[in-house]
Order: sequence, then structure tokens, then C-alpha cells
Amino acid sequence: MPLPGKQWRHLTFGTHNSWLPGDPRGFRDRNHQLHSSGDHRNPPPAGEYEKLNEHARQISGQPIVIRQFDRLIVLRILCEKINQLDHRCLVIVCCAMHVHILVELPNYLPEMKKVTGKLKRSASTALREQMPGRIWARGGNYEPVETKAHQRAVYQYILRHRKAWVWSYNDGEFYND
Repeated sequence: MPLPGKQWRHLTFGTHNSWLPGDPRGFRDRNHQLHSSGDHRNPPPAGEYEKLNEHARQISGQPIVIRQFDRLIVLRILCEKINQLDHRCLVIVCCAMHVHILVELPNYLPEMKKVTGKLKRSASTALREQMPGRIWARGGNYEPVETKAHQRAVYQYILRHRKAWVWSYNDGEFYND
């Protein structure tokens, strides 16, 4: 059960330019005026917005990719910061272009955004020498975890990520999968 005023969330955030308009995995623009016919689970038809994606990549540049060794640094910093901010966390994974965290956050969107900003800022500061410049995309996704069954499903989903560094409350160890 979450603590009073908090809720378990599946927090995700990605690296800069990792999901641009026209992405073949599906997309929506910021105001939801333009979006593909699919999503990451049911991709849109191949080439649906290929020209838009090419244009977005020309303007924005290549996606930021976190190197394997640097993923461990990100993971350690995120664990430390979450603990420092006094939030409970069950699992974290850092992949090449995104992070997943099952964490208990205040049940108030502006506060969730503030916590996410602090997490990203800590990770960026830790990687400043290796990766100068912008690392993280704007925002994040704060999917509420409503039931114990949902919490177990999210936990298992996060653990299944490959080519990533993982931390879990079960063993408290960092490992590469």
C-alpha cells in the first residue's frame, strides 16, 4: 500500500531526440493534433510518417545514446537521489535511450515533475564530463499503478529489459542484463 498522499507510479523518461515526430513506433505531437495510427505495442504501417521523421531528425539531430558503462553511473545516481528524496522504489532500469522506475511519488503532478527533474539533473551532472550537453528529453510518463497485480506486472516488465543496468529492491545489487 502506498503511503498517505503518495501513489506507486511507473515513471519513464527518455533521452533527447529518442522519440521524434514520425517515429515508426508511433507518436503524438505535443498538442495531440497530429498522431500516427499506431503506438509502440501496435506499430503504425511502415513509412506512414517517414518524411516527417526524416525532417525531424535533420532539425533535431541524432538521438542521445547512453553508453553501457555510463548506464551504471546513471542507475547508481538515480538510486541515491530517490533515497535522498525519501521515496520508496522497487526497481530501476537504465537502457540506452530510456529509464524505467517503479517508484512511490507524491500524488500531485507538479510534485511528480519536480522529482523527475531532480532525478534527471542528478544523472546529467554525474555524466557531464562523458556526455556534455543535453541528455534527457522533456517530461516523462507517470503511469499510476493501481493494484498489487498491476505492480507485479510493471515490476516484471521493467526487469525484462535487456542490454541494460538494473537495480531491484529484492537484492539491492546493480547488475547488467
